[in-house]
Parts: sequence; structure tokens; C-alpha cells
Amino acid sequence: MSTAAPAGYGPLSGVRVVELAGIGPGPFAAMLLADLGADVVRVDRPGGPGLAIDPAHDVTNRNKRSVVVDLKAPDGPARVLDLAARADILLEGYRPGVAERLGVGPADCRARNPRLVYGRMTGWGQDGPLAHRAGHDVAYIALTGTLGMIGRPGEPPAVPANLLGDYAGGSLYLVVGVLAALHHARATGTGQVVDAAIVDGTAHLSAMIHGMLAAGGWQDRRGANLLDGGCPYYGTYETADGGYMAVGALEEQFYEEFLRLLDLEDLAPARRDVTRWEELRERIAARFKSRTRAEWTAVFEGTDACVAPVLSLREAPHHPHLTARGTFTDHGGITQPAPAPRFSATPTALRTGPARPGADTASVASDWGIPALVNDDPVADGD
Repeated sequence: MSTAAPAGYGPLSGVRVVELAGIGPGPFAAMLLADLGADVVRVDRPGGPGLAIDPAHDVTNRNKRSVVVDLKAPDGPARVLDLAARADILLEGYRPGVAERLGVGPADCRARNPRLVYGRMTGWGQDGPLAHRAGHDVAYIALTGTLGMIGRPGEPPAVPANLLGDYAGGSLYLVVGVLAALHHARATGTGQVVDAAIVDGTAHLSAMIHGMLAAGGWQDRRGANLLDGGCPYYGTYETADGGYMAVGALEEQFYEEFLRLLDLEDLAPARRDVTRWEELRERIAARFKSRTRAEWTAVFEGTDACVAPVLSLREAPHHPHLTARGTFTDHGGITQPAPAPRFSATPTALRTGPARPGADTASVASDWGIPALVNDDPVADGD
């Protein structure tokens, strides 16, 4: 089913984005731009990308429209260049040199549209010894030192899904980059290429830690520091029913409240005495094991002890605070995070569900003024 051109929602309303279909951080970055109101047209390939989930459930393709273009067909690159000529931003996530070989690289696109911001999303970056090597999130964050920070001492590093590398170090830096470049393009009339590498972004996320390391305030090993689980009043503890509570009672007043509610006030002096941290950890752990997660949640409810239950993905949307804020929403039968952040003058909205490959060819061809798209797309709107 085709969708109408999105307009009037979010601060990026009126911005046109072309997304060359890929997996992981590229689609998420394009989703964020779409959530902020941009008209994102995803150029899907015949047969779809590898590792793709059912298009009906791929929420990273929400708020977008889709056309199908075979870039290996004789007229395929021309269709993408037609889109690029009318776009503000183009996003691609190929290995270095692939877009150029396909005829849709930065030089080709910007020859048609000098104002275009061309965003490139890779793991290793556009240059360097590993630039042409395959990789995934876990390898990228491994080399930056950030993976090695996460987990318990004496155990393998804990893999943080693909949130740290793909999305935080990749997608979010790509979005910041292309929006900064768009601001420059609108001021000067000249676009540019944005090289967003997951290794660069993930390394950048650890800036504060590197400062603490240089100052002697961070040990270069897991589970030995204030914010990595080494501190007994900043971490997680198991409850009687196998659940967990998260504790972040760093400041003295929060720590004192935390101990009071645990009935462990005799341990107040242990906060600054690292030699007593193991004793403190054992006493806290024993207390948490004495009650269920629900019982402890009730104990800490309405306090400033900085303690919260560790919820599962299915539990989180039902938490009263997140429910009150509408942090999660249901659309098309799929529970998913609502667009973020929020804007007072240009509110965002979840306008459409996941774009189906090729379902919006006719509407894009009309709205963007590219009638040839309809003839090129083998699955153009027909329903």
C-alpha cells in the first residue's frame, strides 16, 4: 500500500533524504531523520538486503517511503542520480569505493546537485588499513577500547548488543554530521561528504574516560572503577526471585538514603574506603537477595536513593513513568519506542509503519518529479 508524502511533522519537515538500503546503522540513522520529519526515500534493491527481518516488522523503516532500484541494471544509477538531484541528504553504507563503482558516489551525485550532503556510514571509515575489511559492531568497539571496559573482572567482556557501536557510535554521529553539513550547505550553497565511522564515533564516546585515565582516576581494566561495576554502590544486584535492581547512589546524600532503606547505615564510612568495598558489596548483595524485585521496587519508590528495577524489553513499555510520557507507542500492532527527542514548536509523530520495498514508487515519482521511477521499479504501486 502506498503512503502519502510525509509533511508538516517535526523540525526536518521539507528536508529530502535518499537512503541507499543497507543494514544496521544506516537504516537507523535514516529512521531518526524520518522521525524528525524528513521525507526519507529508501532505495531498496531487488531481493532485499542480507540479514533483513520481515519488512512488516522492521521499525527502522518507519516514517519512510520505498522505491526499488536495481543499481546493476543499465538505467539503475540514473534513477538514483535523479533522486540525488532533488535531495538535501543522501546516506549510503557500502564499503569504500562500492558507490563509486556503481556510479552513485559523491562525485557523481554532487555533479548533479552541488548542495547535496553525502553521508557515508562504515565501521572502519573511508581510509586506513582496515577500511576495505568486513566487520560488525563487536569488532569495531573491540578496537576502540570500549568493549574491553564492559563486564566483570576475570570474565570475557560483555557484548552490549549492537547499541554502543552501530547505533551510538555510528548512527547518531552520522545524523549529527549530516545535519551539521546541511546547516553549512544552506549557508554557503555547497554540500560536502560526511565520513562517519563507527570506530571514530565509539572512540569519541569514551572522551571523559580517557580524561579520567590520564588524570589517574580510571584504571585500565574491567570492574575496577566508579562507573563500570567496580563500585559497590553503582551496579546491579540480584533479588530473591532472580530479578535485578540497578543502583546508582553515587553522591553522598543518595548513598545515605540508599543505606537507610537497606537498613545498612553502619556501612556509611565504607563509601570512601576502597579497602571496604568488597565487604560493602557482599552486605548489599545479601540484603537484595532477601526480597523480590517487586518488593524492593516498592521500598525505593518515591525516594532519591537512585535505585530502579532492571526491566525486560517487554516490561519496559508498561512502567508507569514511561507510560505517562508516552516513551513507547503502539503502531500497526508493533510496540516500539516513540520518536525522540521532543520539540515544543515542531512536534514529531509516528506517521507510518515500516515501508514495504517498492510500495511508494508512484507517490515518490509524483512528489519528487521523477516519472521514470515508475517504469524502472518492478514492484511499483499497483494496489
